[in-house]
Amino acid sequence: MNNKLNILVTGANGQLGNECRALAELHTDANFIFTDIAELSITDESAINEIFSKNNFDYCINAAAYTAVDSAENDVDTSRAINATAVGYLAKACNKYNCKLIHISTDYVFDGENEFGYKEEDATSPINVYGVTKLEGEQFAFENNTQTIVIRTSWVYSFHGKNFVKTMMRLMQEKSEISVVADQIGKPTYAADLADAIFNIIFTSSSFIPGIYNFSNQGVISWFDFATAIKEIGGYACKVNPIPSSAYPVPAKRPHYSILLTNKIETTYHIDIPHWKVSLEKCMQLLK
Repeated sequence: MNNKLNILVTGANGQLGNECRALAELHTDANFIFTDIAELSITDESAINEIFSKNNFDYCINAAAYTAVDSAENDVDTSRAINATAVGYLAKACNKYNCKLIHISTDYVFDGENEFGYKEEDATSPINVYGVTKLEGEQFAFENNTQTIVIRTSWVYSFHGKNFVKTMMRLMQEKSEISVVADQIGKPTYAADLADAIFNIIFTSSSFIPGIYNFSNQGVISWFDFATAIKEIGGYACKVNPIPSSAYPVPAKRPHYSILLTNKIETTYHIDIPHWKVSLEKCMQLLK
């Protein structure tokens, strides 16, 4: 008899999806199916039903998202289709086929006006289209499947894909001077640590406790602080100048103070979250 867990990971070519793929190699106690848009369009409800009907999934990790925050301002329909409607489809299929859903959301569901940081139960108030559609996705997830965990995360980076760390490393090799926003405060998340936490919930925890959980690395910094640390760790000669957000206008408003408090996931699932600098050093070591 096959007692292996069957796990679907959507958005498999993204930062988190790739980190889940790397971790999956250590888990011979489970069967994984990794999909990205070529294998499964999560905006196609019949395609979702088909893959669920054939595979008897125990868990679905939804790492797929429309994450182009600025583009979303003018592409509301696509952002909503992927970040909201599709999450409802996945949650419905999970409910129908008795599958637990772990859905990834964002700190952008908050307005960034709370300087003490955000607990899971704090009132949401997104200030851009991306945040609005991600919040709708959370709501659809819970409405359609009671066995849902939503993990809100922030400032994600990884060895894979496009992200702030890789962009800074490239610019610091190319330029003698760069400017980075210093008045947006938050917490970076190394996607490998987030993948680790998700696998901890699935494989290590004795129970699956539905609800919203925050996850980001420990420590609070600005984008300027983050860039300065990248410069120090990488040993780059490039000068990093702090600038206000007003000096770098973008289509989508950003939360100014976006701190996710992570006590709930730490205590519920006994997860020890590394400090951001420890994880940054790890990632940069791999990238170098």
